[in-house]
Amino acid sequence: MSQPTSRRYPHSLSLAHGRLAALSWGREEAPTWLALHGWLDNAASFSRLAPLLVEALDIRIVAIDFRGHGYSAHAPTGQDYALWDYCHDVLDAMEDLAIERAVLLAHSMGAAVACLLAAALPERIERMTLLDGLGALNTPASDTASQLRKGLMAHRRPTSQAPRYPDLATAVAARLAGGVTPLDTITATPLVERNADVAADGHVQMRTDSRLLKPSLVRFTPSQVLALLADIQAPVLLIEGEEGILGERDWAGKARQAVPHLTRHVLAGGHHLHLEPQAVFRVAEVITQSINETSGSVVGNEQ
Repeated sequence: MSQPTSRRYPHSLSLAHGRLAALSWGREEAPTWLALHGWLDNAASFSRLAPLLVEALDIRIVAIDFRGHGYSAHAPTGQDYALWDYCHDVLDAMEDLAIERAVLLAHSMGAAVACLLAAALPERIERMTLLDGLGALNTPASDTASQLRKGLMAHRRPTSQAPRYPDLATAVAARLAGGVTPLDTITATPLVERNADVAADGHVQMRTDSRLLKPSLVRFTPSQVLALLADIQAPVLLIEGEEGILGERDWAGKARQAVPHLTRHVLAGGHHLHLEPQAVFRVAEVITQSINETSGSVVGNEQ
């Protein structure tokens, strides 16, 4: 799946009156897919997969930086980063790009956001490809008070400054050491580069909002998440990594069963398999094959 140089490198976009930053691959006139990254990641999460799909399907992929991530603005002082807040980022991007019904390509937290939108606004979502993510993190109803307590106490504490490192390599090493899921250097580097401000002396200041590390005040309950998944009308292609976060866990099985129209593929790779050089080509092949089999030439919204 080789591609011309012009399709390999993205263009930078500014959306939502400058509130959101994005990267765009492909012809501006081509059908557009929106790509949604995971927690603490950014639009560069799709820097290896997007060029392959653009070449194979002749589409345009626009990957946004969610609020507080990458080059997008931080949430105003006093506001939280609730999962449903990111739905407005997607809807604002759709408005700017004149997308009435979206095709979503979403990883991890982005997949959770995609599921919320598809359940609440089914008329706005045409299809979804979810990468090692399905539904929202949840808390049993009996733990609501303790979750709220953790969130309130954390949000009352002063916000720490974003980390600063002597160079980019050290920043990448810190991401590897502190990540929730395993990453290697080559996979993590694009994410860290887009989250970093590099000073003239080479020092690196991370631009990610440190408030993202604070626990949520409120989470959906398991039954709420399953009910949301059951309301998804769009077809869902779920691609999981063999070493990802879903697998055969009891909750993952219940979540998959709840979605009415879901096709599942499990591929060699980890949680970031769409960014792993050894896995991304197979991910692109599965997506391309699925699109060609299910929708022929209809791959998104004509602009």
